[in-house]
Amino acid sequence: MLLLDAPIRDSHAQITFDELPAVTGDRSQLIQLMDNLIGNALKYHGDQPPQIYISAKHSKNEWIISVRDNGIGIEPKYYEKIFEIFQRLHDQKMYPGTGIGLAVCRRVVYQHGGRIWVESEPGHGSTFYFTIPDKELITHE
Repeated sequence: MLLLDAPIRDSHAQITFDELPAVTGDRSQLIQLMDNLIGNALKYHGDQPPQIYISAKHSKNEWIISVRDNGIGIEPKYYEKIFEIFQRLHDQKMYPGTGIGLAVCRRVVYQHGGRIWVESEPGHGSTFYFTIPDKELITHE
């Protein structure tokens, strides 16, 4: 989280999390995935300091990991568009960025055999979910 230390401090963010599982995968890619999701929650926080909650639950042969925030939210019609490269929903001056972060997240999740999606309500935050196969269970079945 070193890359996010300044934005966390500057925005007075509160990040909480449950016990998270150890998963099998490319460490640097998984770090980038979490950095992008947490970074977006920090960036799109609206008027209130960001509150970010990270959790995981086991389902069948996979882990479902979620990153929930209290940010500005996303309209349902944009749920797919946000994962496309260079697709931005906001003015560059208001929310700077390249529009590649969530596309990278999708690529990383797909490369690990998972899927990624968002649930959100404008003005009430977003929850990004992604799955990572539980290699321990898959190899022992």
